[in-house]
Amino acid sequence: MSNRGIGRARMFMGGLLLFATVILWMLGLWMSPHGESVAVGTEHVRPVIVRYIRNNAIGTLVLCALSGWLLFPARRPKWPARDWAIVGLIALMVATSLYQLIWLRGVTG
Repeated sequence: MSNRGIGRARMFMGGLLLFATVILWMLGLWMSPHGESVAVGTEHVRPVIVRYIRNNAIGTLVLCALSGWLLFPARRPKWPARDWAIVGLIALMVATSLYQLIWLRGVTG
């Protein structure tokens, strides 16, 4: 007896988490404080944004790992194009999150 419902539930939750991760990742890129121009009187906001970006990048890495684990069970359906697209998206999000963490270390340190 095989229970295909568990595999479908993993795929659904993995896809949902991947979608949430993309939203979180895009918000982090949108709020990124790259650049040195700061309006007069707003210098106090920059550390808050830097902390938000750092936590966002760490959250993106955690959610990428969790969604990747859910989307790639031991027995995979045969659909390599979908798998390569998911791997590419996760790799892009991980690379940009790591870049943000490295960049923020240089800004704050």
